[in-house]
Amino acid sequence: MKLRPMADNILLKATEAEETTSFGIILATSNKEKPAIYEVVSAGPGTKDVTVTVKPGDKVVVGNYVGSEIKLDGVDYKFVKQDDILAVVID
Repeated sequence: MKLRPMADNILLKATEAEETTSFGIILATSNKEKPAIYEVVSAGPGTKDVTVTVKPGDKVVVGNYVGSEIKLDGVDYKFVKQDDILAVVID
C-alpha cells in the first residue's frame, strides 16, 4: 500500500537508532529514545501559503512529540507538517 500526503503534509520513515553509545556501551531497547532524524518518503504538493521544500530521500530533524504516527506493512511512519521540520541533514 502506498500513501500520498495531501497539502503540506510530509510522510517520514524513522532511521535506525544507534545501538551503542560513543563509549561503546550497548543500550537496552527500553532505554532508547525515538530517533529525531527521519527520512522523507513523500511530500504533499504544498498550499498557496506553504511551499514544500523537502523531497523524498532527504533526511530531516523533527521534534519527538510532533506529528501523527502510523504503522503500515510493519513499518513505522510519521506524518508531519512542513513547519514541524526543524532542519535538513546535509552530509
